[in-house]
Amino acid sequence: MRDIDSFTENLRFACATRPSISQICREIGINRQQFNRYISGEARPSAHNLARIASFFGLGSQDFALAPSAFQARMIRPDQRMVDGGQLLEGLPGDLPSLRRHLGYFQTYHLSPSWPGLVVCSCARLLEENGSVHVKSIERIRDASHEIRQFSKYVGLAAFWRNRIFITERSIGRQPMMAQTILMPFEVHQRVYLRGVTMGVSWRKENLPYASRVIWRHLGTNPDKRQVLSRCGVVSVNSRQLPATVRSYLEAQPFNILSVPENF
Repeated sequence: MRDIDSFTENLRFACATRPSISQICREIGINRQQFNRYISGEARPSAHNLARIASFFGLGSQDFALAPSAFQARMIRPDQRMVDGGQLLEGLPGDLPSLRRHLGYFQTYHLSPSWPGLVVCSCARLLEENGSVHVKSIERIRDASHEIRQFSKYVGLAAFWRNRIFITERSIGRQPMMAQTILMPFEVHQRVYLRGVTMGVSWRKENLPYASRVIWRHLGTNPDKRQVLSRCGVVSVNSRQLPATVRSYLEAQPFNILSVPENF
């Protein structure tokens, strides 16, 4: 019973540091009625929900089992690693209701210095899991003329802030890399394209960092996945495979890929 009592008192103290219970439930993604049972001591969260609650407050699950005095000291003077990570994670997913409008599969297009004169076509998915919006991307390139076959997977998280979608991804493999993308949400008169910029590192051009225009085409929540994957690769800017909206956006002036010069 003491653990339950301590947990309840600790949770109440933690909640008192935030503007409202409604905001806490909304940002964590937990039902308000269920959360009220935690606060009242009628129930204790599952290990999964406890981890979500602890992460929201920038703490570890085990912290809620501390004696109230120790817990309050931890809240006031938390572990520095949790502070740093907690402040960052609190920004995800941001405005979740707005971000939910963009869940589903996308065909993505961007310019890369690794493939001058060509457009890199990939596929991505935004899906909600446990109150967060996860990003899963696949890049498959077949360049017969240079005998290159490249297959890359990326995982990441998305956030919605001030009418922008912020995406951070890392590649899966022995030598992982990080990449960032910022997208503008759908315009009022259309619900298909997200436009923005993506930042990465060229692996064929002396590993130079670059920033390039990117455009995502929404394909719905249940497209033909084989067909989506089959369209991945590198294509000419003038290819009929590119939708007119994609071509006009990527060709718009200034038609530049920004990169850091070798002698910088």
